[in-house]
Amino acid sequence: MPWILLTLAGLFEIGWAIGLKYTDGFTKPLPTALTAGSMVISIVLLGLAVKTLPIGTAYAIWTGIGTVGTVMLGIFLFAEPVTAIRMGCIALIVTGILGLKYAS
Repeated sequence: MPWILLTLAGLFEIGWAIGLKYTDGFTKPLPTALTAGSMVISIVLLGLAVKTLPIGTAYAIWTGIGTVGTVMLGIFLFAEPVTAIRMGCIALIVTGILGLKYAS
C-alpha cells in the first residue's frame, strides 16, 4: 500500500507541476485551485507513504516520478524539445527510481 500511495503522490506532483503552466501566474482561478489541490494531495500522500517507507527512498522516487512525468507531458503538451541527451537523462532518472524501489 505505501508504494501505491507514493506512486499516486508522484502523479499528483506531475499534475501540479503541469498545472502551474495553466495558472498564468496564478491569475486564473480554476487552474490555480486545481494546482493547489494537487499540491496538497501530493504532499499528504507522500506523508502517508513515509510512515512506512524510508524518507530518502520515498522522496527521491516521488521527485523522480514528478520529474519524468513533467518532462514527458511538457514534450507532448507544450512541444518542448526532444533530444538524445534529454531522453538519456530521463532514462537515468527512471533507472535510479527502479533501483531505489528494488533496493528497498
